[in-house]
Amino acid sequence: QVQLVESGGGLVQPGGSLRLSCTASRNIFRFYAMNWYRQAPGKQREWVGVITSGGTTTYADSLKGRFTISRDNAKNTVYLQMNSLKPEDTAVYYCNAKPARGDDYWGQGTQVTVSS
Repeated sequence: QVQLVESGGGLVQPGGSLRLSCTASRNIFRFYAMNWYRQAPGKQREWVGVITSGGTTTYADSLKGRFTISRDNAKNTVYLQMNSLKPEDTAVYYCNAKPARGDDYWGQGTQVTVSS
């Protein structure tokens, strides 16, 4: 079992920045790809990006250049840095740990609201 806890969400003005954190209950990054997803009200969950076990990052095309995923292995934490935020970035953001085989795990989500 793996527990994932997201934090760092909140209210931010358009053009602002936030950094979300996802802390795992144990060191899993060697074996799991860490994804970020988001779900806006009334919409389907959307993939944001991933950092693989090897450290490679990939992002949704619409978010390239504004969002950055990184990780701190010593802290069992993955980060999502979000810059130049727009109202359409308002959503609940979730982290997901996905192994090559077997079950994946989800955090509880953290709310991000972009509004003036």
